[in-house]
Amino acid sequence: MTTLAQEPYEQAADRPEGHATHDVTNQPPPLAPYDACDDNALLEGVRREGAGWAEDGLRRLGRRAGSVEAQEWGDLANRHEPVLRTHDRYGNRVDEVEYHPSWHRLMRVAVGEGLAGAPWADDRPGAHVARTAGGLVWGHTEAGHGCPTSMTYAAVPALRAAPELAEVYEPLLTAREYDPGLRPPAEKRGLLAGMGMTEKQGGSDVRTNSTRATPTAEPGVYTLRGHKWFTSAPMCDVFLVLAQAPDGLSCFLVPRVLPDGTRNTFRVQRLKDKLGNRSNASSEPEFDGTVAWLVGPEGRGVKTIIEMVNCTRLDCVMSSATLMRKTLVEAGHHVRHRSAFGARLVDQPLMRNVLADLALESEAATTLTLRLAGAADRAVRGDAGEAAFRRIATAVGKYWVTKRGPAFTAEALECLGGNGYVEESGMPRHYREAPLLSIWEGSGNVNALDVLRALGRSPAAGHALFEELALARGADARLDAAVSRLRTGLAEASETGARRLVELMALTLQASLLVRHAPPAVADAFCATRLGGDWGHSFGTLPDSAGLGAVLARALPATS
Repeated sequence: MTTLAQEPYEQAADRPEGHATHDVTNQPPPLAPYDACDDNALLEGVRREGAGWAEDGLRRLGRRAGSVEAQEWGDLANRHEPVLRTHDRYGNRVDEVEYHPSWHRLMRVAVGEGLAGAPWADDRPGAHVARTAGGLVWGHTEAGHGCPTSMTYAAVPALRAAPELAEVYEPLLTAREYDPGLRPPAEKRGLLAGMGMTEKQGGSDVRTNSTRATPTAEPGVYTLRGHKWFTSAPMCDVFLVLAQAPDGLSCFLVPRVLPDGTRNTFRVQRLKDKLGNRSNASSEPEFDGTVAWLVGPEGRGVKTIIEMVNCTRLDCVMSSATLMRKTLVEAGHHVRHRSAFGARLVDQPLMRNVLADLALESEAATTLTLRLAGAADRAVRGDAGEAAFRRIATAVGKYWVTKRGPAFTAEALECLGGNGYVEESGMPRHYREAPLLSIWEGSGNVNALDVLRALGRSPAAGHALFEELALARGADARLDAAVSRLRTGLAEASETGARRLVELMALTLQASLLVRHAPPAVADAFCATRLGGDWGHSFGTLPDSAGLGAVLARALPATS
C-alpha cells in the first residue's frame, strides 16, 4: 500500500530524466582552496624591495589564507559581529567586547606571522616589506582584524618618544603571541595597541580636541577626562591618546588595566553601527579620571603621533591593494567557469577587456604598495632620501589607491552579475569595506592637502619624488610628457586643484614603477590609458592594442 508520504517521492522517481528542478549547471565551483600568494606582481615586488628571504613563508601563508578553513573564519567573523558588555551580572562596569571565535583565530595567525609589531624587533633588511607583503596575502581572509594589527605596528615608533615606557611595552608589542583578555600588561605574553585621536567636534582636526589631561603628583602621570569619537578595537591592551595638557595637545599612553591589576576607567559608551568592517568593533570610549602616561613632550602630541599615522596610512594602501587583488581573483574564477550566449565569459572580448583593466589597476596598486613598504623599511634604517620619498609618496598613494578601491570592487562584483550581489558570494562585504580605507587616517581632502603641505615644508620630499620618476626617464614618451605636466602643475599648485595634482602624481609614480619593473604589455597598456589620454570613464575601456591576453595571463593564476 502506498502512503501519502511515499507518493511524492515515487512520482518524482518516475519523471523522465532531465526534469529535475535543482540540477546545478553553469555555476563555478568554490574558489577555496586557492593560493593567495600566487601573484606575480607581489612576489616580484617582495624580491625587488629586499625581502626575498620571506618568500617561502609568504607562500605558506598564502595557502593558509586561501584555505576553506580560513575563508570560513573571515565569513563567520563578519556574520557574528562583536557584542558590547558594559556591565557584568552584578552591575559592575566591565566595558568588554566579545568576539566570535573566528576573530581570535584570524588574530592568532596574523600576530603569529609577524603582521603586528614584530618587524620593529627584526634586524633583517626588508622586515617591514615582508610584513606588508604578509598583509597583502593574509588580507584575503577578511579586513577587519587588520585594524588592531595595524595600530599595534604603528604604535611602536610613536612610543619610542618615551624611552622608559618603550622599554617596558615594546618587547610585548613586538611579540608574536596573541594573548587576548584584559589583564595587567606585564602578565601577558603579547600586547595589542590602539589609538584614540578623533573627537566628535573635530574629526581629523585633532587640535580642536576637548579631552583634558591633568598632571598628578607623580611625574609623567596624568588623568584624562573626555570622550573619543572613533576608537577601534577597544579590547586592545594599551592606547595612544591625544588630549589637551597645560602646554597644549599631547600624546598619552592609556592602558586598559593598570599595573596593580585594577581596571583603568575606559567606559565604552557604544559600538559604531558601520557600513562595513563589521568584524572590527569601533567604539566611543569615555575617560573620567583615566590614568595616562605622557609620551613625548607636552604640546607636541601631533608630532609624536605622526609616525603612527605614516604607518597606518601605508596599511590603508596595502588593504586597498589587497581588496583589489582578492576581488580580481574572485571575478577571474567566476568568468572562467561561467558561460553566456554560447561562450565562456572569459572568452568574450568585452569581459576580457574589463578583467584586463582591473588587472592593470591591481598590479599598479600592489607595486606601489611594496615600493612604499621598501621606502619605509629603508627610512627606519636611516636612509634620509627614502625617508623624504616616503613622506610624500605615502600620502599620494593613500589618496589615490584608496580612491580607486570602491570603483574597482564594484566592477569586480559586477563580473559575477546577480551572484555578486548576494551576501554568500562575499563580494558585498568587500564592496562595503572599500570606502573605509579612503576615510581612515584622513579622507581624500586631508591627504591631498597633506601632499601640498609636504611640498611646501620639505623641499626634499618633492625632490625625492622627481628623483624616483627620473629613473624611468626616456623609457616611455607618454610618461615623460606626464612628468612635464606634473612639474607645471606643481608650479601652479593650489588647494582647489590639489586632488587633480595628487592624482597625476600617483599615476606618474605608478607608471614609472611599471615601466621599470612590469612586462612591456602591462606598462604599455597602463601608460596608454592612464597617461595617454585614451582612458574611458569606467573599467573595460582598454584599446584593442593593449595586449589583453598577456595582461590577463600574468594577472590570473592558471588554477583560478
